[in-house]
Amino acid sequence: MKTIGLIGGMSWESTTSYYQIINETIKKELGGLHSAKILLYSVDFAEIEHYQAVGDWEKSGQLLADVAQRLEQAGADFIVICTNTMHKVAPQIQDKITIPILHIAQATAQALLTDGIQKVGLLGTKYTMTQDFYKEKLIESGLEVLIPDQAGITEVNRIIYDELCLGDIKESSKQTYLAVIDDLKKAGAEAVILGCTEIGLLVKQSDTDLPLYDTTVIHAEKAAEWAVNKRL
Repeated sequence: MKTIGLIGGMSWESTTSYYQIINETIKKELGGLHSAKILLYSVDFAEIEHYQAVGDWEKSGQLLADVAQRLEQAGADFIVICTNTMHKVAPQIQDKITIPILHIAQATAQALLTDGIQKVGLLGTKYTMTQDFYKEKLIESGLEVLIPDQAGITEVNRIIYDELCLGDIKESSKQTYLAVIDDLKKAGAEAVILGCTEIGLLVKQSDTDLPLYDTTVIHAEKAAEWAVNKRL
């Protein structure tokens, strides 16, 4: 079994989901008392969020690259960045290590294409929804990507940072997200990517008839697959 290097803490609430899903998948794959070999480095999210807010992606990339180097030195066989937004600096991190990064957008695109989805809505932080670093991975895979209008982008982003990253789950915010999802459906989305690792804490598949693709689940399950000798 390969050792997974998790870069977590962004936020810690969703990192706990990674740990649980990876181990559940390993148990399903291997049975018995098997569990995942994991090295976890949990960062201080306040520091990362500050760099996001001031646009200092170079600094945040340096910080996470240092973390990735430590995980590699400790014996990790590949890196999993437990957040969507910070994949913006994945190329910067990859330049500093020799082991591969399991990219969350590529894993998600593969899941969508396997299910025959062509046009997909994307929810996440304002950075994930509006910048190219994430969407381009989906588009390169052949997907058409829809995002909310400006009001929807603002509210989806606010709820992530002001509530979900603090573990604050509100019914009113769930209804806001469901309204945005409904708008994406009306615009032609065949499915919606929950492109922030906290969104799955708020919105579940049982809340809507539009297929939801939770990137936390997809990413964590793929990490477990890589760990049990699937090709890197």
